[in-house]
Amino acid sequence: MSQDNLVRRVAGLVVDRPAAVVVAFLVVTAGFATGLPAVSTDAGTEGFTEDLPSTNALEKVEGLFEPPFDPPEGTTQLIQSSQNVLAKPSLLRMLATLERIESDPGFRVKSTSSAASLVAQQLDPDATTPEAQTEAVEGATPAEIARAVDRAGENPAFRALLSDDYNERAGSAGATIAIVTHALPAEPPSAGSGTDDPLTPLQERMQHVVSADIVVFGSGILAAETGTVIADSLLIIVPAASLLILTFLLYAYRDPADLALGVISLAMTIVWTFGFLGLAGIAFTQLLVAVPPLLLAVGIDFGIHVVNRYREERVKGRSPTVSMDIAGRQLLVAFFIVTGTTVIGFAANATSSLKPIADFGITAAIGITFTFLVFGVFLPAAKVLVDTQRDRLGIPAFGQRPLGQEGSRLGAVLPVGVVIARRAPGIFLVLVLLLAGVSANYGAGIDTTFSEDDFLPRTDQPVYITSLPEPFKPGVYTTPETIDFLEENFESAEDDVVIVLVEGPLTEDYALESIQRAGENPPTTLVVDRRDARAESIVTVIRQYAARDPEFAALVARNDLDGNGIPDDGLDQVYDALLDSPVRDTALTYLTDDYRSARIVYRVESDAEQDVVAGDAVTVAERHRLQATATGTIVVFQAVSGLIFETAVESLVIALALTAVFLVFIYRVTLGMGSLGIVNLVPIAVSIAFIAGSMRFLGIPFNALTATVFSVALGLGIDYSAHVIHRVAEELAETGDVFAALENTTRGTGGALTGSMLTTVSGIGVLGLAITPILGQFGLVVALSVFYSYLASIVVTPAAVVVWARLLEAWRAARFGRPARARA
Repeated sequence: MSQDNLVRRVAGLVVDRPAAVVVAFLVVTAGFATGLPAVSTDAGTEGFTEDLPSTNALEKVEGLFEPPFDPPEGTTQLIQSSQNVLAKPSLLRMLATLERIESDPGFRVKSTSSAASLVAQQLDPDATTPEAQTEAVEGATPAEIARAVDRAGENPAFRALLSDDYNERAGSAGATIAIVTHALPAEPPSAGSGTDDPLTPLQERMQHVVSADIVVFGSGILAAETGTVIADSLLIIVPAASLLILTFLLYAYRDPADLALGVISLAMTIVWTFGFLGLAGIAFTQLLVAVPPLLLAVGIDFGIHVVNRYREERVKGRSPTVSMDIAGRQLLVAFFIVTGTTVIGFAANATSSLKPIADFGITAAIGITFTFLVFGVFLPAAKVLVDTQRDRLGIPAFGQRPLGQEGSRLGAVLPVGVVIARRAPGIFLVLVLLLAGVSANYGAGIDTTFSEDDFLPRTDQPVYITSLPEPFKPGVYTTPETIDFLEENFESAEDDVVIVLVEGPLTEDYALESIQRAGENPPTTLVVDRRDARAESIVTVIRQYAARDPEFAALVARNDLDGNGIPDDGLDQVYDALLDSPVRDTALTYLTDDYRSARIVYRVESDAEQDVVAGDAVTVAERHRLQATATGTIVVFQAVSGLIFETAVESLVIALALTAVFLVFIYRVTLGMGSLGIVNLVPIAVSIAFIAGSMRFLGIPFNALTATVFSVALGLGIDYSAHVIHRVAEELAETGDVFAALENTTRGTGGALTGSMLTTVSGIGVLGLAITPILGQFGLVVALSVFYSYLASIVVTPAAVVVWARLLEAWRAARFGRPARARA
C-alpha cells in the first residue's frame, strides 16, 4: 500500500467512522490505566554509577575494608553537635540515647560504636554496654574524664568519629558521630538508591528517641526524602502547569468543546505513557519527571495544529467531515514526519550506558508515539463527532477563526522572516550560522559536574515555595543540611577524599615503598603535609603503632633497609605482628588479612574542581608498582560526568545523522523533494547551538537531566520546523511561488506554532518550581529550547527555504537548461 493510500485510508476512517475510533481509543485507554497502580519510583543516583570501573573498585573497597567513618551498609549515623561533645553532659546524652536504642528490639541493633563509648571504656575497661558506660561516666570527675579523653585520642578510630575542630590538647570537639549497626534480614540498598530501604522505618522512628542535640542520618532517611521529592515536586508542578496550559489553550482554542477535547487527549496520552511504565516494569525516576511536560509540549502542538488547520477549511464554508478530511490528509504526513524525527531524537538516548538516561530516551520515544496516535487519530475523530452533532442540533461554535489569519495583529508580525528572506536571505543565513557557531564554541566549555546533591532538595528553598498552603507545601527535608554539616565538619567525609585500591602481593619488598612514593610531590589538588600527599594507609598505621610500641618499632627497624621508617623486607612478619596487636581493627581498614589488597585514602582540597581531582587521583594511582585503581565518590561522579557528556554528544550525532536520512527519505517519498530534509535541519542546528551557549552563559551545568536537552531540542525543534517545511512544500506544489508559500505558511502554521510555543514554554517553565535544582534547571533550558526552535522556524526557515529554492533553480537550469518551478 502506498503512503498516499495509507494516509487517505486513515483520514477516511477518522471522518467516516468517528464514533468507532473514539470508542476504540477509550477501550485502549482503560487497558493502559490498569498499569497505573504498578508504577514504582526510583529517586536515587545508583543507576548512573552502575558498572563503571571506579564504581566496581569502590564497591570492592567497601566489601574488603570497614573504615570507621564509612561503615558497612545496614548502619545509622547519630550526629551530635554541641559546644563540646566530649564534655560530661554531652557524653551522657549520647550514651543515654544509645541505651534507649539498644534496649528496643525493634531497632534490631547488632552493635554500636561512639566516641562516648570509647571514653567510658578508658574509665572502665569492663564497661561493654551503654548502661555500664553511663555509670562509668556518671561516677567520674571532670579531671578523670579529661584524662580518659586524652588516652582515647591515641586511637585513630576515636579521632575519626570527631569533627575537624577536635583539639587534642583541650580534649574538645564540636561534633561527633556514633554508628549503630543493624542486623537486617536483607542487605539494604546503597544510600540514595531510591529503592525500598529496610532502614527507612527504623531510622524514621529513631528520630523520635534521640536527644535534642542528635540528628539521625543514614540510607533509610536519604531514600525516604529523595522519594518524597518526586511527589512534592509533582504536587507543585502539575497544578501550576495545568493552570498555565489551560489559560493558553483557552486562548488558542477559544471554544469550550475544543478545549475539552484537547485536555482529554492530553490526559489520554499521559495515561497511556504512565500505564506503559507500570505494565513494562520501568521505575519512575527523577529524569522521567521531564517526560510529561515533553508529551504535553508535543501534544499541545499537535492539538492546536489539528484544530487550526481544520478551522482554515471550515471558514471556507466546508462541512466538518470535508474540512477534517483535507486537514487530516495534510497533517497526518506532517505529524508522521515530526513523530519519526522526534522519536529518533529521544531514542538516540537509548544508546547511553547510563540506564536512567536510556530509560528516559525509550520512555519519551514511546510516549511521543502514543501522542501521535491520540492527536493524529483520536482527536480528529472526536472533533468530527462533536462538530457534526453541534451542526445537527444547531449549537453555535465559538472562536472558529484560525490563529494568525491575515488581518489579525499576530498575522501582521509572523511574516517577519519572509520580509528578511525577500531582501537578503543569503547574507542573513550566513550571519545566523556564524552566530550559531560562536555560541556552540562558547557552549563547549559548559560545566559537566555530576553530584548527588542535584537530586536533593535545595537547602534554602525560595519563599514562594515554603509559603505555599497545604497540600502544596513541601515536606521538611533534613538530608541536605545534614550532608552539608558532614562535609563542613568532618575530614572523613567522602567528598573530601579520593581512594586508591591497590591489588597484588603486598608482601613484596617494594609494596610499602611504592605506596609511600606514590604520594611524593603530589598533584595540586591533594592536601600536602610538608611535601608529601596527606594520606592514610597501612603505612600510617605502621608508623603510629611503632611510635607507641618499642617492640614493634624494633621489628620495623630490622626490616627497614634504607632507614626511612618504612619496612622494605620481611613485610609478612610486620603485617602478622600488626594484626596480632591492639591496632588490628584499624589495620584491617587499610589492609586485607590475606595481604592482597590495600586501601589508601588521599585528602583533597575541598574547593578543587571535580574533573581536576579525578584526574589527579588517576595520576597518583598510576605511580603504584602494583595494580592500582582510583575511586571514591569524586572519581565515580566524574566518571559519570564524562559519560553524560559523551552520551549527549554521541546521542546528538546519531540523532542528527538518522534524522537527516529520515527527512531526506520522507520528503523524497511524500513530496518528491528530498533536499528539503537538509533545509529542515538548519533551524534545528541553530537552536541547539544557541542552547549550548545559553546554558554556559546562565551557569546551568550539564548534569544528568540537562544532558538530555540536546535530544529534547532536536525532538521539539523538528516539531516546529517540520510543520513549517511541510506546509511550505504543500503550498509550493500548488502555487510554485516560494514567497506566496512562505506567506501562507507563516500566517497559518505560524499561528498554530505561536499558540503551541506560548503554552509549552509556560507549561514546561513551571519545572522551575520543583523542589530539586536539577528539575528547575531542566525546565529553564527546555523552555529556552522551545522558544529558540519556534524563533528559528519562523525567522530562519524562510531564508533557508529561499536559498534552497534558488540553488535548486540554478542546479536545474544548469543541468536541464530550464528553470525550476519554485520561483524565488
